Order: sequence, then C-alpha cells, then structure tokens
Amino acid sequence: MSTARASDVARRLAEGAVSARDVAEACLDRIAAREEEVRAFVHLSPEYVRAQADAIDAHRKAGRPLGALHGIPVALKDIIDTVDYPTENGTVLDAGRRPSVDSAIAARLRAAGALVIGKTVTTELAFQYPGPTRNPHNPNHTPGGSSSGSAAAVADGMVPIAFGTQTVGSMIRPASFCGVVGIKLTHGTVPMTGVLSTAEPLDTAGVFALNVADAALALNVCQGHDPADPRTRVIPRADLFAAALEPPPVTPRIAIIGGPFWEDVSADVRGLFEELENLLGDEADRVSLPEVFGNAFPAHMQVMKAQFARNLRNYRERGAEKLSPQMTSALAEGAKVLATEYLSGLDWQTALRTGLEPIFDRYDVIVTPSAGGEAPPGLESTGDSKYNALWTFVGAPCANIPAGKGTNGLPIGVQLVGRAGEDARLIRNAAWLEHRLSEAG
Repeated sequence: MSTARASDVARRLAEGAVSARDVAEACLDRIAAREEEVRAFVHLSPEYVRAQADAIDAHRKAGRPLGALHGIPVALKDIIDTVDYPTENGTVLDAGRRPSVDSAIAARLRAAGALVIGKTVTTELAFQYPGPTRNPHNPNHTPGGSSSGSAAAVADGMVPIAFGTQTVGSMIRPASFCGVVGIKLTHGTVPMTGVLSTAEPLDTAGVFALNVADAALALNVCQGHDPADPRTRVIPRADLFAAALEPPPVTPRIAIIGGPFWEDVSADVRGLFEELENLLGDEADRVSLPEVFGNAFPAHMQVMKAQFARNLRNYRERGAEKLSPQMTSALAEGAKVLATEYLSGLDWQTALRTGLEPIFDRYDVIVTPSAGGEAPPGLESTGDSKYNALWTFVGAPCANIPAGKGTNGLPIGVQLVGRAGEDARLIRNAAWLEHRLSEAG
C-alpha cells in the first residue's frame, strides 16, 4: 500500500475500498522496517498518525465531503511549520520549537484531507551541512539535499508524497539521486507562509512522488494566492492533476541543453542523453546557451548569500558556535555583499529570464541534467547543485524524471524546465516524457 500510487489510493479511499487507517498502518510498517537504515524522519508519532487516520475515516463515514487527498499520508520537510509536530529547521538552535499556526502548505493539505504523517530530515537551515539521512538505494551514498528526508522517504516507499523546498537544487538533485519524481512550480506559485525563509527571490516549495500525476495531485491543492505571501499572485489556478493525465495536443518540441557545466557531467549522464536523443529523434534538438548564461551561478550565489545574511542573522546572533562551518562561511560571505552587487544579481535574474524567451518561443520544454551523475559516495556532502542553479534563479518550473541507472547501479534523472508561469504545460510534458521513457524500458 505504501508504494502504491497516491492517485490510485485516493480513489480507493473515496470508494471505501480501503480505510485511512489501513493506508497509515502500511506506511508505519514500512517506516518501522526501514527507518533505522534510511533515517528519513526527524519527528513521527505512530499513535498520533493512527489518531489522525481514525478521524479521517470517521469524517468519511459521517458522509461529509472528501478532499482530493482524503486519507493520503504526506510527509513535510522540517522547515515547513506544523502545529502538531515540532519544526526545528535542522539546527539545535531551534530544538523543541513548536509553531503556533500551520504553514500555508500544511493548512491546505489538511483542508484537502491529507494525513500529515511526520516531519522529514533537512540539512541545517536548508543549506549544505548534511543530516543523517542515507540514500535508500545504497546507504553509503548521499540522498542529496537539502530535502534529503523527503526524497528518501518516497524513494523507500515509506510515504507516497512528501514536500520539500528548493533554493538552488534541493528538490531536483535529491529526486535524481533517489530515483523519484520531484517537481517544483514557478517561483511564487505555492505560498511559502510558515516556511523557513532563506532567500525570498529563490525559495520555492515542491513535491516528491512516485510519478508525475501524484506530484501534480498534491501540488494542485497547495498552489494559489496567499495574502500573507507577497510572492504569490491572484491568477486563475490551472488544474495540474488534469494536465498530468491528458496528452499534449501535439508532440512536444524539446530543447536538449547541456547547460553551462556540461563538461563536468559524468560519462553516465553523457550516455543517458545520447540515448534520450536517439529515443526522441526529430522531436528534440541540441541547443546551446550563450556564454552569458555562465553568469547565472555566481549571481545566484551572490543573491542567495546576501539573503542568508539578512534572514538567518538571528541564528548567528543566538549561537554562532553551534552552526556548521558551511553556514558560518555563507553568512560571513553574505554580509560582505554590497547593495550594488546584490541589485546587480537581481538584474541578472531578469536578464537571463528574458534571454530564455526565444527558446521557449520555439520549444515546449527544455531537457537538461538534473545532476552531474549518480549520488556520490559518502555522507559528508549532498552533491553539487550547480546544474539546477540557473533554472531556480530564473524562477522556472522544474521536474526530475527518473531515466536510468549509472555505473554503480544508482538512479540518474533528467531535468525538465518550463517557461515561468506555465506550470500545467510543464507537468503535461513531464508526464508525456515519463510515459515515453517507461515504454522504452
């Protein structure tokens, strides 16, 4: 049950073929069997999970309306506030922190009938210092970060859906390393109210799932304007789940872009993209980005670290000695960024977003590496996020689709990038490519 598709389980729950308690018990059994090795969760109470499930079942038996996620267990990265579980942001400086209100994400999930099963491990303050989570495919390899626990929990079948966040590559990279679908929408589409703020121009929430449709089902209920988050906009909400189920009106035109760091990818990734080109044939073209796009990564780092210095300053003031060297260094670097340098970084954000428009005028979607290769060995690092920085920097919607395995038998994914604001189109094209890859074996 815990490894079944969330959309299928939601249908069976609505029909009464299974109960929320049945689904919850299946997830708890899997967690009990595997958590000691994978270490995906930081907060979980089986008794409370069962109480939630029983309440959800009673809701259905009373004949009340059912939400789109009725009875579906969902895990949340431990930077997403919840009133019923602590939210400790991956740092001892927030040990025991209990939010007084739910984040917008948690509130919308509960309103849709979801069961918040627990909180998953995040790296320290959603940056680079790893937590204890291990890659389910090989515990001697990293699961990626910073949404490490969420990606690993879905990959190991502990939970069908888990939320994470991305400021550089914290959704797409762990999705690739763990072999699951990971989707983040256009910046500002999912409200970040009640989520640890690290860099407002970049922070974006996303979902891990076993397939595109399940991710779209969860994102569908969490998207939309929130008056408390000025990044969100009052615009019509596209039906993302419907988009995942419907075929594109025409065969998508695909731009295959190696990106600014193509020379650094592994032989496995190069081979995978050669196979992908052969599979897609005339539907895809190799497209090169102008050299100016090489400015994205340094500009991204400049904007992000300046935001760190402002938003995370209180952690340094409360206990700098309890922060990792990585975080201490990032805060120090951010404090040195001049206002003119920060504003120049934002100018690059606008310029590069505009520079991608001719590509999206001609092509429906970009396909590019999710990561430089398989999950690297060791747990001291979460891997390299430079393959994701450009696309996060311009606020584009992105998806990782599992596409193969590397030399060490670990997953490798491909990253799909859509035009900012066209989330439904990206999801439809991601589902299309998912199907093509499945057919190809």
